[in-house]
Amino acid sequence: MSKLRTIFMGTPEFSVPCLEKLNGLTEVVAVVTQPDRPRGRGQKTIPSPVKSFAVKNHLQVFQPVKAKTVEFERILADLAPDLIIVVAFGQILSQRILDIPRYGCINVHASLLPHYRGAAPIHWSIINGETKTGVTTMFMDAGIDTGDMLLRAEVDIGQETTTEELHNALMQAGAGLLVETIKHLQDGTLVRVKQEEAFSNYAPLLTKTTGNIIWTKAAKDIHNLVRGLNSWPGAYSNLQGQVFKIWRTRITDSEASSVPGEILALTKHGFLVGTGQGILEILELQAPNKKKMSACDYICGHGLPVHAKFE
Repeated sequence: MSKLRTIFMGTPEFSVPCLEKLNGLTEVVAVVTQPDRPRGRGQKTIPSPVKSFAVKNHLQVFQPVKAKTVEFERILADLAPDLIIVVAFGQILSQRILDIPRYGCINVHASLLPHYRGAAPIHWSIINGETKTGVTTMFMDAGIDTGDMLLRAEVDIGQETTTEELHNALMQAGAGLLVETIKHLQDGTLVRVKQEEAFSNYAPLLTKTTGNIIWTKAAKDIHNLVRGLNSWPGAYSNLQGQVFKIWRTRITDSEASSVPGEILALTKHGFLVGTGQGILEILELQAPNKKKMSACDYICGHGLPVHAKFE
């Protein structure tokens, strides 16, 4: 059987292993990614990770500001793809685009659908204290992550797993699952499964206020928030007029009563803070305009007032 003609649509680092696998398995006739944007402190305009891979591997690249235009839809149609693969592209596709490839459009989504549809499934699975997530391939339809499911791969979430760590695990799992999905498509054994709406939920975009620590919540919930926002965008709290980012915590065994947000004591590894239920140990933080560091190193260099209170 001749190689499938495919178009790949994706943007961030998460998408790259899928593109790499697709490039070895099919004839990638085009790569579609978001326009180059300013990034970092210097706001230097740099290409997306997907574009960097595509250019290095001599693949044709398109960067539409909006994919849903008649002009760009015509470009895609003229490429006559058998299949379009979408992995964290960052734009919603029109039904006209979904109808272009003869085998349809397949999406690789970083959750066990129908759970955690939407833009930030990795973050929210950790913030909500899940112990398991995974990757799902699905045929795309006009809804947001509502298409028929194809294959799924499960990934465990440990009690200390961060979003960065889970992202990397799911990134590799997704690439492997895509290969398996395409092979089943080619040999005619791919089975479509409807999503059960009763079990669906949504993982919305993160906002500036998502990371605000509410100390009246239980220690385990704050711990989940911290690791769910590590390495981006970070959980934060105000202490004596300064906003600190909190990067790493530990749930202690202490059941002593305390005032939520109060710094109770210094420890060998950091310091203890009271919560609405339980005591949390802060292990890594970042002061304003400083690099992240261990809480112990921060205390050695700056001190920390016991009984002061995070707000």
